[in-house]
Amino acid sequence: MTVTIYHNPDCGTSRNVLALIRNAGIEPTIVEYLKTPPSRETVIDLITRMGAPVRSVLREKDTPYATLDLADPTLSDTALLDAMMAHPILINRPIVVTPLGVKLCRPSETVLDILPAQQRAAFAKEDGEAVVDSAGRRVP
Repeated sequence: MTVTIYHNPDCGTSRNVLALIRNAGIEPTIVEYLKTPPSRETVIDLITRMGAPVRSVLREKDTPYATLDLADPTLSDTALLDAMMAHPILINRPIVVTPLGVKLCRPSETVLDILPAQQRAAFAKEDGEAVVDSAGRRVP
């Protein structure tokens, strides 16, 4: 079973998602997308498989989003993709690919919706928020 995470180790949400994947007993393929940016074709494929608009995958915080005026609603998907290719930090993360689907996992517990294995132990986010109980069930 192959699981891939497009990961930024400096991002708490991305670290939490990676830990949840591992808590299910899965060692994923980790793509540090800032070091090894995905191709345009890969980004388009991920977005298509998510069934999401291109704009929904843009990251605003701590990026050149405002400087590039990417909030402009008249910008085409092509222009948004051009910006992501020029500035990979604009690709929101983490994006996870599993046999059950592709998802931008924000908040981190949304990864549980597409993991092909159950959680093996209790899990809390880095901030202490409980996500999974000791029986491996999602905390409401």
